[in-house]
Amino acid sequence: MALNLRQRQKECIALMLNLNQPVNATSGMANEEVYKMLIYDKYCQNILSPLIHVEDLLKHGLTLHCLIDKERNPFLDVPAVYFVQPTHANIQRIIADTSNLLYDSFHLNFSSVIPRPLLEELASGAVNSDSIHRISKVRDQYMEFVTLEDNLFSLAQMSSYVQLNDPSAGDREIEEIIDKIVSGLFCVLATLAVVPIIRCPRGGPAEMVASALDQRLRDHLLSKNNLFREGGNFVSSFQRPILCLFDRNFELAVGIQHDFRYQPLVHDVLGLRLNRLNVQGEKGGMKSYELDSSDPFWAANRSLAFPEVAGEIECQLAKYKKDVDEVNRRTRNTKHLMSAVNCLPELTARKQVIDKHTNIATVLLGEIKERSLDAFANKEYDMMARGGIDQKEVLGALKGKGTKMDKLRFAIMYLISSETINQAQVELVEAALRESNSTSRSNIVDWAERLYRQSISAMTAGVKNLLSSDKQLALTRTVEALMEGKPNPEVDSYLMFDPRAPKPSSGSNHLKGPIKEAIVFMVGGGNYVEYGSLQELVQRQQPVRHVIYGTTEILTGGEFVEQLALLGQKMGLGDIGSAI
Repeated sequence: MALNLRQRQKECIALMLNLNQPVNATSGMANEEVYKMLIYDKYCQNILSPLIHVEDLLKHGLTLHCLIDKERNPFLDVPAVYFVQPTHANIQRIIADTSNLLYDSFHLNFSSVIPRPLLEELASGAVNSDSIHRISKVRDQYMEFVTLEDNLFSLAQMSSYVQLNDPSAGDREIEEIIDKIVSGLFCVLATLAVVPIIRCPRGGPAEMVASALDQRLRDHLLSKNNLFREGGNFVSSFQRPILCLFDRNFELAVGIQHDFRYQPLVHDVLGLRLNRLNVQGEKGGMKSYELDSSDPFWAANRSLAFPEVAGEIECQLAKYKKDVDEVNRRTRNTKHLMSAVNCLPELTARKQVIDKHTNIATVLLGEIKERSLDAFANKEYDMMARGGIDQKEVLGALKGKGTKMDKLRFAIMYLISSETINQAQVELVEAALRESNSTSRSNIVDWAERLYRQSISAMTAGVKNLLSSDKQLALTRTVEALMEGKPNPEVDSYLMFDPRAPKPSSGSNHLKGPIKEAIVFMVGGGNYVEYGSLQELVQRQQPVRHVIYGTTEILTGGEFVEQLALLGQKMGLGDIGSAI
């Protein structure tokens, strides 16, 4: 049975919303209907947002829902379901709510394990206010991650790349960041109820996370309340999956580049967030759209290049018009009137989807023309495939259309992908950037060299082979090799951690394949380009395999460059992004 993170998290949420009572398999609700309040913090609201809609809350008997830090009126005869992070501020607010007798009973659910000091603080506050009898349950839900699709999740941990690479960060700060990432990954594995075999390259944040997660799983497997116990409530695969951990520096260029496929383009240009975006409507005003698996057009076409998507919209519209004409023809015959009427809801739903994507595509097309995004994407692809492009093309692009950020991303891509580059060429690029006010930095190459503590030539060694002959990203190629489980010079040096095996076996690199399921996690920020590439890998493989992609946070190219600029400031390299 393939791992389905979205479905598993929805099931856990349904159980929580029904006061952790058994849920009817048919209706998805508790056997006994109880009307309740839902209280959450901002982080947990983001967990719920892509998975649960208002109508779903009503089905679960949740008539009211609001943020924990908002003022709320008392409902003395209604139980309240709390879903919050285990923080000092949230504990203090819960104590205040119980003291003020806001609700009949309190069902407290924490997104991750509540530390003992906070649990003691909660107990002490409830005892002192004589309200401990109102606290019905306290649960660790192990849901501190945001699931966007069946095979996509984010820990929503902001600026982790900067934090992990900050030269001023001490060992304690780094350990805290690593521990936070490990806690999030542990929640993912607990939700899936799997103990994977962990693979990672040697050195850097990926190995630090792998080692700490291995120890966390080992300690938990020895505890009485083992979430991974066989024969529990969760279905486990016959063959254990692998968890492949990578650091953002493993494949830097993908975090910066422009991409011309529908999903990455919508994210980069229109600001897709939590599966939602707001765009200008045809008649003025803003339109809000949801883009997830419930949208058949999005599910079928999100991985296509934008011109193909535009063509598919035209095809869908033509088919819709043909079907409408057929229905109109049938309504003239009373024998077929009822069947024609029955077709109307389906036709209406199709028209809504077509109108939605027509509007999105129209806005995208305007941005593409205004910023020459197709030219940036094509030239950057050529850089990665060929190890550079003619400098005249580069200078022409930098002096042409595009935002300051577009040009800065393009320049960085050129500098880190060129196999050879001299000072005169660098000065020409910098002059073009200054002319377009994309940077105030006098030496962008010096910035790049010092930022990564290595020369440009060393950086490009890993970038010039970014795309293999079959146009795979290095990440996708490496994951494929790890899942094959055969000797391969690209992955033979990768470490292996097996939390179920005796400790001495950790750190070896022998694993027989092929592996059917993998969880790929990018430390320091991921993107829809990598996610799409991994899903394309799955679709073309036989026998069928399954890959889940996760990251500390999902970033656009612009957001990642802003983190690079901030990191450059912390390293005393000046403000390369001052003009962004």
